[in-house]
Amino acid sequence: MGFGAMQLPGPGRPVPPSREQSLAVLRRAIALGVNHIDTSQYYGLGLANELIREALSPYSEDLVLVSKVGADDRPSGQIAPAQRPEQLRDGVERNLAALGVERLDVVNLRILDTRVDGSPAGPDQQVALDDQLAEMTALRDEGKIGGIGLSNITADQLNQALPAGIACVQNRYSLLDRSSEPLLQICRDNAIAWVPFFPLGSAFPGFSKVTEHPSVIAAATAVGATPAQVGLAWLLATYDNTLLIPGTASIDHLEENIATSQVRLSPEIIQTLNNAATT
Repeated sequence: MGFGAMQLPGPGRPVPPSREQSLAVLRRAIALGVNHIDTSQYYGLGLANELIREALSPYSEDLVLVSKVGADDRPSGQIAPAQRPEQLRDGVERNLAALGVERLDVVNLRILDTRVDGSPAGPDQQVALDDQLAEMTALRDEGKIGGIGLSNITADQLNQALPAGIACVQNRYSLLDRSSEPLLQICRDNAIAWVPFFPLGSAFPGFSKVTEHPSVIAAATAVGATPAQVGLAWLLATYDNTLLIPGTASIDHLEENIATSQVRLSPEIIQTLNNAATT
C-alpha cells in the first residue's frame, strides 16, 4: 500500500485541503508504514512536491519516491502534453529540484499524445516511443532516475518498451474496468510491478463506481470491511506484484485505505467479484 499525492493540492475539490491538513496526511502515511509515494511536479502546479518535501525531508532511507513526466501543468488545472525528449529531461530535473533529491527512485513516462478534450496533440508532441525511451534510459544511466516506469500505455507499447527494462506500469484498472487486462498479463509474465490508477473508478463522468456495485457491497458486509477496502483488496489479490497508490487529503480516509492490507477475501468472494464486471 502506497500513497498517491495528486489530491494533496486540492484542485477540483469543493473545499481544498489546508496546507496543514495535507502535511499531516503525509506524515500520518509514513507513520502507518507507507514507503512508496507517487507524485509529479505537475500535480497542483508543483504544490504536491513542495508539500512532500516540507513534510518528509530529510527522507527516510526506505522511502521510495516515484514521479512522472510527459506533461506540464496549467493554471487552469488541466495538463498539456510534454512528450519531447528535452521536455522529459526538464521534467525530471524539475522534480529533482522540487523534492530536494539527487535521484528519483522511479520515473514514469506518461504517454499523453492527446489533449485533455481527447483531440490529437500538436505534431511536435507526436514523439516516437523509442526516442522517449532513449532519453529515459540516458537519465537512468546518468543516475538521475533509478527505474523507468510507463503510464497510460497500450500492450503493444509495453512490449516495444520491454528491452529498455521497465520497473512498473501505471494504467487505469479496477474491478469494473478490466480494459488493461492485457497489460497486466504482460506484467505478470515479466515480473513488472503493476500500479493501477482509478482503482475504485473515478469522480470523472463515465466511470463506474466500484463502491456502488451490489457484489462489492455484499462482500464488504460479509468480511466486515468497507466497499472501498473490498475494491482495493481485490486488486491486491489479482497479482502479487501490485502496488496500490490510493490518494486522499483526509487522514480518516488514509487510515481506511491502509487498513485494506488486513482485509482477506475468500476464493468464493473473489470469484463472485471476478464476475462483477459483467453484471
